[in-house]
Amino acid sequence: MKILIVEDERELLKTLSDSLSKEHFVIETASDFHSAVEKIAIYDYDCILLDIMLPGGSGFQLLGQLKQSDKSANVIIISAKDSLDDKLKGLDIGADDYLTKPFHIAELNARVKAVLRRKLNGGKNTIEIGNLVLDINERSLMVNNKNLALNRKEFDILNYFMLNNNRLVTKTALAEHVWGDNIDQADNFDFIYYQIKNLRKKLQSAEASIEIESIYGIGYKMSEK
Repeated sequence: MKILIVEDERELLKTLSDSLSKEHFVIETASDFHSAVEKIAIYDYDCILLDIMLPGGSGFQLLGQLKQSDKSANVIIISAKDSLDDKLKGLDIGADDYLTKPFHIAELNARVKAVLRRKLNGGKNTIEIGNLVLDINERSLMVNNKNLALNRKEFDILNYFMLNNNRLVTKTALAEHVWGDNIDQADNFDFIYYQIKNLRKKLQSAEASIEIESIYGIGYKMSEK
């Protein structure tokens, strides 16, 4: 899961980034309005943590632009503005949650997971396809009721495929989601090939009822056998 933190307080930005990275999220950051607009226009995110008062513009304005676009990121407003009017305005524009500063990091982590769970997994902590059960919180995979160990990247890749089951996944989208925005500057995507090669071997040895098909020149498509 990839999260964009839009926050101009450097210390808070680092604290949030470090904390969410420990939860195995891929973290991107923007510290002002214009850099946030640029990132949102170019890349896709599963969740955006959005401060309202930003250098160069308002978080409300940014939220309005986001909701008018075809972007589907979940948005949690994090703000020192704690009036009822501000909370109602943020939620009316399209925020999924509103958390006032100061807040406990553990509460933010829980709210991020809750928002992602509601939007991506129908409220559940697990994704089930065929004989696979992927537990998002425990970061574990069961195949035929037996645990199958995956490394961090293999888990994140499989998670992305299972959220996009039967859909074409481009190499660029997969790389950005699992490795982060700057990966689009890589010379090639060979590192994806080797991770998927190992993932396929593990799934085949466990007799998983899915397959990851290579779409020549474009990317991959996961589906049930």
